[in-house]
Amino acid sequence: MNDCITEADALESRVDIGRPVVCVQGLGFVGSAMAIAVANARGRDNDRLNSPVRRAAVEIANVQVRGGGEAPPLYSVIGVDLPNEAGRHRVNCIRRGQMPFSSGDPRMDEALARAHAAGNLTATDDPDAFRLADIVLVDINLDIDWSAPQPEVRFGPLERAMDDLGARLRPGALVIVETTVPPGTCERVIAPRLAAALEARGLPPESIRLAHSYERVMPGAQYYSSIVDYWRVYAGLTVEAADLCERFLASVIDVESYPLTRLGSTTASETAKVLENAYRATTIAFMEEWGRFAEAVGIDLFEIVGAIRKRPTHANMRQPGFGVGGYCLTKDPLFGAVAARTLFGRPDLMFPFSSQAVRTNNAMPLVALDKLRERSGGALAGRRILLLGISYREDVGDTRYAPSQIFVEAAEREGAMVTAHDPLMSHWPELDRPVLDALPDAGRFDAVVFTQPSEAYRRLDVAGWLAGAAVDVVDANNVLTDGQRRRLQRLGLDVVSVGRG
Repeated sequence: MNDCITEADALESRVDIGRPVVCVQGLGFVGSAMAIAVANARGRDNDRLNSPVRRAAVEIANVQVRGGGEAPPLYSVIGVDLPNEAGRHRVNCIRRGQMPFSSGDPRMDEALARAHAAGNLTATDDPDAFRLADIVLVDINLDIDWSAPQPEVRFGPLERAMDDLGARLRPGALVIVETTVPPGTCERVIAPRLAAALEARGLPPESIRLAHSYERVMPGAQYYSSIVDYWRVYAGLTVEAADLCERFLASVIDVESYPLTRLGSTTASETAKVLENAYRATTIAFMEEWGRFAEAVGIDLFEIVGAIRKRPTHANMRQPGFGVGGYCLTKDPLFGAVAARTLFGRPDLMFPFSSQAVRTNNAMPLVALDKLRERSGGALAGRRILLLGISYREDVGDTRYAPSQIFVEAAEREGAMVTAHDPLMSHWPELDRPVLDALPDAGRFDAVVFTQPSEAYRRLDVAGWLAGAAVDVVDANNVLTDGQRRRLQRLGLDVVSVGRG
C-alpha cells in the first residue's frame, strides 16, 4: 500500500519554501541520515546561498540565535526515493518520524524526533519534488556488475537519477554528489548527463552547479556524529559550485572542530574516497596472512597488535576478523581500475593490490568455516551451526555484502544447517529468511560462531548459556574476553579463535 502524497502541488503545500529547500535523492543508510542531519541545522553567522530570499531566511535565523533561544531550522528537507516497495517503505517511515532501519544510535533517533516535531522534514516518491530544490544531495547506490568478465560499474541508475534532476531543477540549484563513484564520474558521466537534460529545456549547462563531497557515514553508535562531527572533503566543477558547497557543508557540520578540506577538482575528491576505502581494505587483507601465522605457531595476534598500537604511528593498525562487509569496502577498491579502464581509456593501469585485497577479504569468512570442518572430521554435512551476528559490523542493522552470507551459503552447500541470530535483525533480506532475536537453547546445536563484537554478545554470560551444551565454539572476531574463553575451556568446550593459536 502506498500512502505517500505524490502530487507535486500537495507536496509544495506542506513544505515551507520561505527557507532553502534541500532534497536528498535516495533514503538508504546515508541519505536518511543526511536528511535528518540537514533538517537539524540551525542558524549561524554566515550566508548559505546566493539567493537574496534564501539569505534573508538565514539572517532571520541568525538574529534569533544572537538574541537568545533556539533558532528555527535553516532548511526545509525533502527525502526522495523510488516508487517501489523499498523506496515507499523508507518514505513512509521518514514521514512518520521513524527510522527506516535500526540506527543503533540514540542521538540519530533523537535528531529525527526533533525534525519531525519541527515539521521541516518530509519525504516522497515523486521526483517532481526536485522542482522545489535549491540544493540536492545525491545519495543513491552505484553497484558493481560482478557477472562481467571484469568488474564493471552500472552507471544506468545514476544516469537516470541525473535525468530526473536535469529535467526539473531550477537554474541556480546546487547538486552535491555524496555517492562514492569511480574517479572522473562527475566530469565524464554526471556533468554531460545534466547538460543534455538542460539543453533539452533550452538552458545552458552551467545553469546547475555541480560539486562532489563524499560521505563518511558510519552506521552504529556514532551514526549521527559521523555526519555532523566529522571531517569532510569537497570540490566543485567550478569555483562557484565549490564555494556554495562549502557554505552548505559549514551550515550542517561543526567545521570549527572538524575543518573542511577543498580539493582542486571533483575527480580529486572522488579519488580521495576511493583511495581511503582501498587503503582500509588492503590493510585489513594484509593482516589475514599474519592471522594464519599466529594460529599455526600458537601466538595471540590481538595481543601483538595491541602492543604495536602503542606506537603512535601504528595506532590504527588493523586486525584479523570474520570478514569485510558493507556497501563500501567490498567494492570501492575496484573503482580505480574501473575508472582507468572505462572513463580514461587506460586499461594498462591494473591496481593489483586493491584487487587482491577484495579477493582476500571475500575469503575471510571461510576461515571460520575451515575451523569447524577440522573439528568435524573434515565434513560439515548434518552439522547444526548457530551464527551469532549477521550484520556486516556490530550494532548495525545492515546485511548488505555481509561476510555472514558468504559463510552461510558455503556451509549450506556442504550440507550444514545454519540458524542465525542478530540483536538488531529479525529478517535477512538477501537470503529471505527469519533471524532469531532471542538466544535459543545452545544444546540444539553442534557449533556456535561469534561473528561480531556487539554489545549484546559482549554482555552475554557465555559460560552460563553454554553450560551443559556439547558445542564447538568459534570466536571469529575477537568477541570473547580471555576470561570468557578460560571459563568455556573449564567447561570442557572446544574454543578456537581467528588470529589466536
